[in-house]
Amino acid sequence: MKRYLPRFAAISASGILVMLGVYAPTSAAGPVSFARNVYPLLQKHCVECHLPNGQGYAASGFSVESYETIMKGTKYGPVIVPGDAISSSLYRLVAGEVDPSIQMPHNKDPLPSADVKLIETWIEQGAKNN
Repeated sequence: MKRYLPRFAAISASGILVMLGVYAPTSAAGPVSFARNVYPLLQKHCVECHLPNGQGYAASGFSVESYETIMKGTKYGPVIVPGDAISSSLYRLVAGEVDPSIQMPHNKDPLPSADVKLIETWIEQGAKNN
């Protein structure tokens, strides 16, 4: 029975590392593209309010018109901290990590978790204009 111990230990250690997220194939996720992945989400969920003349734009100054306007942020400052989703108010607003009265999209169903994850990953990867 002792001859199976090293193999079992290796399998167990690998399983634990995978569960903890320590080992994950980096090629599986790949880079998230602003143009291909993030911009279409923002256009689908945010453009109704966050373009000039929109209610959300009037309240915050935040426009999803282009990469540049998104990175500019609101009249109060940037909403994205490249490389740090938790410090990015855009992520926190769409992830529901704020008071429900300011969660985005406002007065609508929350974004699907897969969409929130794409935004989070894009920000974590540096919020590049790619």
